[in-house]
Amino acid sequence: MVKWSLCMIVKNEEDVIGRCLESAGDLFDEIIIADTGSGDGTKAEAGRFTDLIYDFEWKDDFAAARNFAFSKASGDYIMWLDADDVIPAESLRRLRELKSRPAEADVYMLPYHTAFDENGAPVFSFYRERIIRNCPKCIWRGCVHEVIEPFGKVVKTDAPIEHRKTRTGDAGRNLRIYENMLKNGCILDARHTYYYGRELYYHERYSEAEKVFAAFLDRDDGWAENKTDAALLLARCRYMQNNGRGAAEALMHGLSLGTPRADLCCAIGRHYFDLRQFDRAAFWYKAALCTEKSTDGGFVSEECYDFLPYIMLCLCFWERGDVISAYICNELAGSCKPHSSYYIQNKRFFAGLMHDHPADKE
Repeated sequence: MVKWSLCMIVKNEEDVIGRCLESAGDLFDEIIIADTGSGDGTKAEAGRFTDLIYDFEWKDDFAAARNFAFSKASGDYIMWLDADDVIPAESLRRLRELKSRPAEADVYMLPYHTAFDENGAPVFSFYRERIIRNCPKCIWRGCVHEVIEPFGKVVKTDAPIEHRKTRTGDAGRNLRIYENMLKNGCILDARHTYYYGRELYYHERYSEAEKVFAAFLDRDDGWAENKTDAALLLARCRYMQNNGRGAAEALMHGLSLGTPRADLCCAIGRHYFDLRQFDRAAFWYKAALCTEKSTDGGFVSEECYDFLPYIMLCLCFWERGDVISAYICNELAGSCKPHSSYYIQNKRFFAGLMHDHPADKE
């Protein structure tokens, strides 16, 4: 059986690191912790699981920290986790099975679930390089939003890792790193231009983010999935600056970038819904229901493929006076998320409507 190493970089994670390592069970042959300056009991908590705990001076460089941790690994393969990640029981079972078989890939891509609904079901996910052959090509790059460029044979494995945050971290850290990079004369490549724009957007610096996204979309390089995301975020930046026409242009540009994604169709649907053009809005929400989820590793907003289009079609049909179709769409939304407050509220509304107008039942 091949040997697997788990490598983590941590700082002040005493409240979650035990949960993370407990979820890993006996999957790993060794666990390596690189502590970047904890002032709490992180190292003591990690010490319940491993003796391989190292100090690493933080340098505003995630790739440097991860490469340091990886350099201590002796396994044939290295897997990485963040301290607030969890390996669900079913994923652990699948990973044990994967480990028991002869290795067939250089890089294993696993789904990463990073946002959840009120019942714990994932609503946002994407694939990450998660288990990598320990070799000279296994190198992290990027001071922030770091990545290992896939190499050799890449295999996608359906064993999701869940990112279960329990508290808010340093919200400004990533943006500070980017701004320091630019201050020091660094020229951002396409990928980091995109992520820099995202950081500006999250910090509500919409005018600056708009310029960055526009520049990114004008580049000849850049991953197609990131281009679509940039078009969506560019539209949101323009909406926040009361530029609806410019937002619509950004959304239409998104359609030119490849097969339309559900989140893009929903965004166009919402654009027309807000303009009270309900026929057009319904067209795009129906289009969202016909799209297929990306298999290229891009961001996937789960609700945009079923629940959101159905719940918005319910509103579109209601505004058009088609009560029966509105009711049906709400029931379809409920089949996707039966505990949704939106579905339940609409269901009560329709029940009251039928009670007040019993003739409508016929």
